[in-house]
Amino acid sequence: MAVAMGRPFVIQPCLSSSLCSLSKNINKSSFGAAETFLRAKPSSTRCTPVVVHAQQRPTWLPGLDPPPYLDGTLAGDFGFDPLGLGEDPQSLKWYVQAELVHARFAMAGVAGILFTDLLRVTGIRKLPVWYEAGAVKFEFASTRTLIVVQLLLMGFAETKRYMDFVSPGSQAKEGSFFGLESALEGLEPGYPGGPLLNPLGLARDIENAHVWKLKEIKNGRLAMVAMVGIFVQAAVTHAGPIDNLIEHLSNPWHRTIIQTLANSGS
Repeated sequence: MAVAMGRPFVIQPCLSSSLCSLSKNINKSSFGAAETFLRAKPSSTRCTPVVVHAQQRPTWLPGLDPPPYLDGTLAGDFGFDPLGLGEDPQSLKWYVQAELVHARFAMAGVAGILFTDLLRVTGIRKLPVWYEAGAVKFEFASTRTLIVVQLLLMGFAETKRYMDFVSPGSQAKEGSFFGLESALEGLEPGYPGGPLLNPLGLARDIENAHVWKLKEIKNGRLAMVAMVGIFVQAAVTHAGPIDNLIEHLSNPWHRTIIQTLANSGS
């Protein structure tokens, strides 16, 4: 039986009185005899068409038909939307941007937590554990000043991002960013690009950069899951991720998540 992946194909089982005689003489006959059989009168055969649709792309659950609005054109689209949040096209565009931003923050957060925790555990730098870092007082500025500065800078960046989402390309116009528009070279919403945010020029042709987009969103989703794990780990063990890793490696069979959760509940 022939199988054509990615498109429908037709199987036509034929019942004919000549079928048995063909199977007996197939080794004795030539190709011409088989061709003569295939040209038999339609009345001597009875065909039943069977249409089989092969799955065209991978989904988060094998064999599951993705919703029609998730057609595989988005980076990292595996048909996962159990709550139907993306049914509205405008909402889907916003959710794509929201996931992208959260993924980038998660990747930066995981890298920062692991790097500083490694410096702390090895004694290279005297640093607080990551969940106590916010309580540290800095000499160069007060906590209130730092909060105000962060609100201003983050508010400015998020406002620019939202304006570019509403009107793509508007933030790359001359005079919209203190004369630094050419350094950003907005590619499309969510991908500002330019030497500042894309110094290696990995995805200059953003429309054909599907592989890079897929890698970014996959790593971002993994980082978001990792952040949830780090949060739960800190709440249960009251230690950093490197400390927990060292404790697990010291006794892998008895220092696991199962024993940790069991001991925390007792």
